[in-house]
Amino acid sequence: MSTHLLEQSGSRPNEKKMTADPFEIAVFHGDGIGPEIMAPTLRIMREIAGSAKSYDLLLLDLPAGARHYAETGTSLPEVSLKRARNADAILLSAMGLPDIRYSDGTEISPQIELRMELDLFAGVRPVRIRSGQVSPLKLPKYKSVDFVLIRESTEGLFYSIGSGDEREAEARETLRITRETSEKLFRFAFDLATQRKETGDGPGRVTCVDKANVFRAFAFFRKIFDEEASAWPGLLTDHAYVDAMALWLVQRPWDFDVMVTENMFGDILSDLGAGLMGGLGLAPSADIGEKHAVFQPCHGSAPDIAGLGIANPLAMILSAAMMLEWLGSQHDVEEMRHDGRRLRDADDADLSDRSCLTRDLGGGASTEEVAGAVLKSLFVE
Repeated sequence: MSTHLLEQSGSRPNEKKMTADPFEIAVFHGDGIGPEIMAPTLRIMREIAGSAKSYDLLLLDLPAGARHYAETGTSLPEVSLKRARNADAILLSAMGLPDIRYSDGTEISPQIELRMELDLFAGVRPVRIRSGQVSPLKLPKYKSVDFVLIRESTEGLFYSIGSGDEREAEARETLRITRETSEKLFRFAFDLATQRKETGDGPGRVTCVDKANVFRAFAFFRKIFDEEASAWPGLLTDHAYVDAMALWLVQRPWDFDVMVTENMFGDILSDLGAGLMGGLGLAPSADIGEKHAVFQPCHGSAPDIAGLGIANPLAMILSAAMMLEWLGSQHDVEEMRHDGRRLRDADDADLSDRSCLTRDLGGGASTEEVAGAVLKSLFVE
């Protein structure tokens, strides 16, 4: 991503930088606190890109969301979808407002529409707890938590979203597991575990989380996992029922590396993982397909605190760090991968320091103060 950071409004020249075409980033500022956490994230991206020598960024502001729906009757305009589809990556802030809904009563969710439209089958939810970080867990000495939950994001129990069957006496939703999507999902999980093993971030272990003892669909899911696992002899593989995994993630989360599961199970377990870290304000995410990827915080738009300047920006900033690492890997730009890791480590340093935490983490710092602390850690000599 950057030799210099370019924006729709113009460019910031830097004669030291190369003239390669910039990576185009589709930016959705979101609803509620969305714009408040996106703004400092983009400022940090400008600083990172301003010092980079091998990549450029072009930030494209695109309309979407609940407020846009209230004003226009469209939550994700066709022009926004087209520009996002053509972008190198999508950076999306919190979207949706509880008082603005579709006619069927469901909330406005352009992020889910993007997952379906762009076939973003792999939801990536990293969970990291470092020494000194505020967490409900009391980690044993010399233990740290660093695992990644891979959530299938296009089918499972979310398959019939918006088209469930409601009758006078009952309502039904359809859970769908397909071989095609599951094979892609498992290959993604095994590849990620291999990368983590090579970089020392994990032991090379993949756990399939399901409910194969009860549901035929999950027995099918597990069968495909085992078939794909045979092609990765250098990795450890095992299984866990989702209810047992919920228990183990509280009792011994340091034992896990990469976990892969169905859409709804992943939705629930990813929030559990956020709770282990201290809250959703620390939970970044990515939804990745074969050609496209969206990066966004796991939390909602929190309209009750919008405009107060107290929202935690760290999940948004960490999502941007994931974007840098992904783009760097996709396009073999080592400086970009390195900058993504630097940004992630700067967030870790800020959390471990404890002197600049937002209200959700027990502190009193503002959104801008926390972002400023991250920026200072990022460029400390």
